[in-house]
Amino acid sequence: MAVVTMKSLLESGVHFGHQVKRWDPRMKKYIFAERNGIHIIDLQKTIQAIKDAYEAVRRTVASGKTVMFVGTKKQAQQTIQKEAERCGMYYVNNRWLGGMLTNFVTIKKSLLRLKKLEKMEVDGTFENLTKKEIAGLAKERQKLQKNLGGIKEMKDPPGILFIIDTRMEAIAVAEAQRMGIPIVAVVDTNCNPDGISHPIPGNDDAIRAISLFTSIIANAVVEADNEVGLKIIETLGDEDEEMEDVMSDASVKEEAREVDIAAAIEKYSNETTETASGSETTTEEEAPAGDGIQDDDKIYGDRGD
Repeated sequence: MAVVTMKSLLESGVHFGHQVKRWDPRMKKYIFAERNGIHIIDLQKTIQAIKDAYEAVRRTVASGKTVMFVGTKKQAQQTIQKEAERCGMYYVNNRWLGGMLTNFVTIKKSLLRLKKLEKMEVDGTFENLTKKEIAGLAKERQKLQKNLGGIKEMKDPPGILFIIDTRMEAIAVAEAQRMGIPIVAVVDTNCNPDGISHPIPGNDDAIRAISLFTSIIANAVVEADNEVGLKIIETLGDEDEEMEDVMSDASVKEEAREVDIAAAIEKYSNETTETASGSETTTEEEAPAGDGIQDDDKIYGDRGD
């Protein structure tokens, strides 16, 4: 099944690039033509790039790594958060803090501070503070939540980045390249595709185009999670089959044991019956009638004499 169709790309305006005078010559191989002073992107290459990026994200998630969605421009903020939350991944949609990847140890301290402030607000600590102190802590928490809320639960750097507009997110691109983290990015005609692991040529300004690209990457994450779930289910199924085999063997052994016990009981019963019958016959033969029994009249008669 196709990841995306040509119709959906055209309807979303993915093929519209920037003005000719604002182009980056390194994007020439992705440009189809020029219309009214605007570059038109070759959608055939866009479709192939989407498929490659989709497969790269799916493999990364299936291997147990995470994806970070990055898009801080106004058109992308809401979509980035929505799709990242839908697939259960991390996102940055307000501001990229320098060192978010290269200095993650320091970022972790800020994340711990954010969690501590949230806990203080819930467990009643604020009740023992003044209004001024509460206002200051609330402002600090709001600022941290705005910048780090999307990566609050992230414990390690992501396995791959998905970026909207590499020009605007130049710091994120540089940090990912320095850390050796693969990058999937939407590159417009004014962007530099060099250094991007999986560039997707397309319009990075239109809201519909951004939504389409982001939903495709989120679908790749969801598909990978489903595959992992299926593998777990299949593994459990194999274990159930093995358990059934073990139980079948145990049942056979139990039935055989019951048969052996029944045979032993029957054999013991027969031997007991034969022994009892033999004892009765011997007693009757060895004890003649009258032996051991004396006449009462004789006893008393002898005593009277």
